[in-house]
Amino acid sequence: MKTLAPKEDMIKRDWYVVDASDQVLGRLATRIASILRGKNKPYFSPHLLVGDNIIVINAEKIRLTGNKELQKVYQRYSGYPDGLSEKPYKRVLEEEPERIIFEAVKGMLPKNILGRQIIQNLKIYAGNEHPHKAQQPKELSFDS
Repeated sequence: MKTLAPKEDMIKRDWYVVDASDQVLGRLATRIASILRGKNKPYFSPHLLVGDNIIVINAEKIRLTGNKELQKVYQRYSGYPDGLSEKPYKRVLEEEPERIIFEAVKGMLPKNILGRQIIQNLKIYAGNEHPHKAQQPKELSFDS
């Protein structure tokens, strides 16, 4: 029995819209990461870009469980001495809510060139509107 290696003309990339309203961050991020990688397709190959494009709307309405809203801190390091900057979850939610979902999904993807290509297929918007109407995205809902 031969192993099927998908060719470029065989790979079909769809567009999906996911509404993040009242979704738990971790559960939503794992489902998005799986679809971005293409694990839902019969011709999944771990070394190829076979996943779909995902548009996430209402990123500011994401929710966390437990005490994470008070305890979660986002860290960034500039590379310079004393270059560590920290922001609590509440402040990130007010200033840049897209970053919350982006960081969660990015952490679940491979840490290599392929992972950096995959994350480019994720578009996140804080509000209900997005500029990707021309791609005719399909609604994708996850039951929490």
